[in-house]
Amino acid sequence: MTILGLCFFCSTLSGQNKIDVNAIVDIETKTISITQTIVYKNETEDTLEDIYLNDWNNSYSNKSTPLAKRFEEEFSTKFHLAKSEQRGFTLITSIEDDGDRLDFNYLKLHPDVIKVSLNQSLKPGESYNLKLSYILVLPDATFTGYGITKNKDFELKHWYITPTVYDGKWQYYSNKNLNDLFVPKTDITIALEHPINYRTTSELDLVNMITDKEKRRQTTILYGKDRIDTYLSLEKFPLYRIVQTDDLIFISNINEKGLPSVDKAILTDRIGKFLTENLGKYPHKRLLVSEIDYSKDPLYGLNQLPDFLSPFPDQFQYELKLLKTSLKKYINNILLLNPRKEHWLSEGLQVYFLMKYVETYYPDMKLLGKLANFWGIRAFHASDLDFNFQYFLYSMEIARKNRDQPLSTSKDSLIKFNSNIASKYKAGVGLNYLDDFTEDIQLTEIIKEFLESYKLKTVYIKDFESFLNSKTSKDVDWFFNDYVETRKKIDFKISDIETTNDSIKLTIKNKRDNSMPISLFKMSNDSVMEKLWVENINGLKTLSLPKDNTDKFVLDYGNVVPEFNQRDNYRSVNGSFLNNKPLQFRLFKDIEDPNYNQIFFMPLAEFKNIYDGLTLGAKVYNKTILRKRLNYRFSPQYATKSKSLTGTTSIFYTHNIENKNLFDVTYGITAGYQSFAEDAFFTRIRPSVSFSFRNDDDFRADQVDNISARYVSINRDIGENATVEIDEPDYGVFNLRYTHFNPGIINYSRFNTDLQIADNFSKLSLNYEFRKLTKSNRNINLRLFAGIFLDNDTNPDSNFFSFALDRPTDYLFDLNYLGRSEAAGLFSQQIIIAEGGFKSMLETPFANQWMTTANFSTSIWRYIQAYGDLGLVKNKFSSAKFVYDSGIRLNLVEDYFELYFPLYSNLGWEIAQPDYDQRIRFIITVDPQVLLGLFRRKWY
Repeated sequence: MTILGLCFFCSTLSGQNKIDVNAIVDIETKTISITQTIVYKNETEDTLEDIYLNDWNNSYSNKSTPLAKRFEEEFSTKFHLAKSEQRGFTLITSIEDDGDRLDFNYLKLHPDVIKVSLNQSLKPGESYNLKLSYILVLPDATFTGYGITKNKDFELKHWYITPTVYDGKWQYYSNKNLNDLFVPKTDITIALEHPINYRTTSELDLVNMITDKEKRRQTTILYGKDRIDTYLSLEKFPLYRIVQTDDLIFISNINEKGLPSVDKAILTDRIGKFLTENLGKYPHKRLLVSEIDYSKDPLYGLNQLPDFLSPFPDQFQYELKLLKTSLKKYINNILLLNPRKEHWLSEGLQVYFLMKYVETYYPDMKLLGKLANFWGIRAFHASDLDFNFQYFLYSMEIARKNRDQPLSTSKDSLIKFNSNIASKYKAGVGLNYLDDFTEDIQLTEIIKEFLESYKLKTVYIKDFESFLNSKTSKDVDWFFNDYVETRKKIDFKISDIETTNDSIKLTIKNKRDNSMPISLFKMSNDSVMEKLWVENINGLKTLSLPKDNTDKFVLDYGNVVPEFNQRDNYRSVNGSFLNNKPLQFRLFKDIEDPNYNQIFFMPLAEFKNIYDGLTLGAKVYNKTILRKRLNYRFSPQYATKSKSLTGTTSIFYTHNIENKNLFDVTYGITAGYQSFAEDAFFTRIRPSVSFSFRNDDDFRADQVDNISARYVSINRDIGENATVEIDEPDYGVFNLRYTHFNPGIINYSRFNTDLQIADNFSKLSLNYEFRKLTKSNRNINLRLFAGIFLDNDTNPDSNFFSFALDRPTDYLFDLNYLGRSEAAGLFSQQIIIAEGGFKSMLETPFANQWMTTANFSTSIWRYIQAYGDLGLVKNKFSSAKFVYDSGIRLNLVEDYFELYFPLYSNLGWEIAQPDYDQRIRFIITVDPQVLLGLFRRKWY
């Protein structure tokens, strides 16, 4: 039988929608030439004049596509900086219907979606039959994992053109590296011609392999019925293993070093049985799970540590990798939800069954794995927690940061941490919560029944809601209306207990506006006597319970309910506040234990400046892994060089405001004592309040506005051996600042105004920064500064409070100078770009009336840039002076590690002048919290 005959045979098998793909692979040109037919039936009541097709390969075509913008939003320049030949695109030569050419065009806002104008209207019940001819130029796999690898292997996903879903509305959207293409199920036939030394791996059924020895080519023919996922791997040396289980065939290249093949086969068989027993029979013969699938959606946590650091057994690691990836493929291939708009259910089911699997086969596995049994670590509360606690921990991490989003949020509108971690975990924890609440049914059985009822059918969240309501007598509307659709937190407390001769009146307070239930446990001698579910708590609800041996009431004793604050869930029937929550002292930060009021200690060894040198001490604090509203810290330290007691203390309270542009109000006070020169110390006391604003409708928009007010009180202590003199008395400054910040990696901007008022001066300054990475990969940096004294009665012989051209005096002690008082030597060459922002040390370094400057730099080659600064400096009783400098900037890590080499300025050719090495300036950041910002910005 010929190739075309085989394709025709497969396409005539039962099924409404059909796709036939004839593809010829050219390894050297990284192209696939395709002729394709699409038969798609209009199953709605609407008449269609146009149809839409998905061409996600074309999402790589330029730097302005939604995919490119997605990389930009997540602070990745790999796509932007790539060469043109590394990016892919699609060249369509024709689209025909029964031999007649059709007009088509890519959508302006969706360059990977094709609009095809039909010659004749497509009426309900009719099918369109398109023939397409096109060439795919595949992208490098470095961008998303799919495309051409360094070894010239082909990893193909969403590669050929597919129909979009029409259900009364066209459900098309662009590729954003979320693996969520929404397509109707189709019967697919693929005839793939490729070099004879390559092998194909696919979940589709192998129909035939035809070899042309003379041309050293081979054609692999694959077929699948009712398919939505046709991932295909074309490799020279495939590493896939095939395991035949009683239920289906597993094809996988997921590996775990050191684990024998026999063990892998046994574990795979156990996973196959678990999937079939809990999700129903898989409708296809083969289930393919790849390392790429897992790497794009891993199980976050300690599992991701390198093998030599991993606290989990190899068997457990491999099992959960394979299980998580298999659950995703299994559920997505049978539950035909919209994967972008209704993703939470399929993702929640993955996590829910992961939890059930661990409960079944590894009930004793701890969150810290083998580390939980180590001496020293056993003392931590984290060592007591079960492995499944991590899902609550990660979902609550983002909620405590006030960055959580409703589960119903479209996947492309989720921030990265929510999309990859928190939303999935919250959905899984929520289903477990629902399971515990619906005591009249077994949720696992209901889910299996639902999956079997809707297998390979178009389904919506409302179908799941209706199905669940039909099976339980419990009211579960709260789950869909509050837990899924909103950001409402769960937060209850036992507010009062009143005892009488024969009863106990217990009052529960719902601190949030929601209708979610809470479990109440009656305890006696730390043993559970009874469990009750309390529903419909609107504000306060009082329960009257018969008096018995209960000595304590606990809300959510089993930690099933994802409650925002568990620290007020305990209440003794008789006793004081201390009986409810005793005080506990711990070494090092831990996961909070709601049974105790915890205070932590941690030894400190820090280097803050060259005057104090290494500082040794400890900090006493209450901060746990999850953020709290009230945080305090006391850090006494001994400075080994200045031989003095230094340190800081602080206390802050944060109000998280939900569903408003004003999302954060923080106020508190800090105080500290440390050196600012040899034998010279300062004490700073700083009360402050700040208001932070964001676009609450779009959390992915990074723009943040902040208004802060503070009062900075500075007192200095000068010793006999001090190397500095004080020209100004001790002082206090009121500082009001507004900042607008857009921290994009392609387009960055920051604007702030700063007002300072003190006894003998007041000043106002404006600062604007703009950075852009152009399409030609050129970095452009522009910074503008303007500052003016509103009044200035300071010492005319001192420039301590003046605007600085190149190195601010930093009288508010905000900047992290390693040697702030140095006038010569290496540490005097450290600069922090503030105020004038110049790099050369010119003859007019200060302005006590006004100053305006501009700083500019642009790329020469990679991280090497040219910079130039110019400005006007105005001092009292003298005319304004024009200043300028220029040179070379090595931008190794922007804002964190940079070098500046002056070339020409008001001083002439500096590079030709003596002591040039002393003119070189540098930026360096050693504060770990600042460096962590490089990580946080990608996720939050």
